[in-house]
Amino acid sequence: MSTLPIEVIEMLGQTMMRVVPITIGLALFFTVLTHFWACNPGKPWWQKRELVTDICYWFFVPVFARVLRIGLLVVGAAAVFDVHGADELISFYENGHGPLAQLPLWLQSIIFLVASDFMLYWLHRMFHGGGFWKYHAIHHSSEDLEWISAARFHPVNLLIGTISVDVILLMAGISPNIMLWVGPFTTFHSAFVHANLNWTLGPFKYVIATPVFHRWHHTALEEGGDTNFAGTFPLWDILFGTFRMPEGKLPDDYGVDAEQGVPAEIGGQLAYPFRH
Repeated sequence: MSTLPIEVIEMLGQTMMRVVPITIGLALFFTVLTHFWACNPGKPWWQKRELVTDICYWFFVPVFARVLRIGLLVVGAAAVFDVHGADELISFYENGHGPLAQLPLWLQSIIFLVASDFMLYWLHRMFHGGGFWKYHAIHHSSEDLEWISAARFHPVNLLIGTISVDVILLMAGISPNIMLWVGPFTTFHSAFVHANLNWTLGPFKYVIATPVFHRWHHTALEEGGDTNFAGTFPLWDILFGTFRMPEGKLPDDYGVDAEQGVPAEIGGQLAYPFRH
């Protein structure tokens, strides 16, 4: 009898066990910070519109991403490297492979962060045009932008974006062990840039993405919605002419145009791109 269903259930349980304490910690952390340094003062994050929708994404996305990432790595190893069987796959990916795996983990982590951010910058710009926007509009539909809005992504957006980039770099030979360092950073930083904070970090705004930097990206097109595409390093926006950080001004209006008709609940949002 196959043990796959039991293994899947165990994996889901393990993922949830990690997500719950992280969620509680981030909630407490950003509750304190936004009390003192809110970019847009008003109601707290737990009173935001569509909170239930964001909570559903917050717990659904890690599970979906993990299952799909593992599945694509298995398929990729079989198709590209002719690696089959559980033991062979584990041995192949466990500590990376090839020249990249020979580098120190801290250097692999830096390479992963820079390379993934560069690829995601261009993928992000792609999602702002043509037929891809209907998937990315889901992420931009949050009108009360808060730390918990960070996970609001349509599965197609996740697949073509973050998941595919992770798979490409891991298949290139980078060790999955870097996720012990990179994972916590990306989770925190993603929540950080979506948090309701007025932080620009002064001159460091050119080094790492900040809440104000990313909040401009969530404004209307004429305000800045087609700028600040970088997820982590604003360098890409500076190099390619999409950087925007007006002096002495803070963003204050978020979401997509009402005529786009993005539903408020997660079920409607998941179906939205296929109806347009």
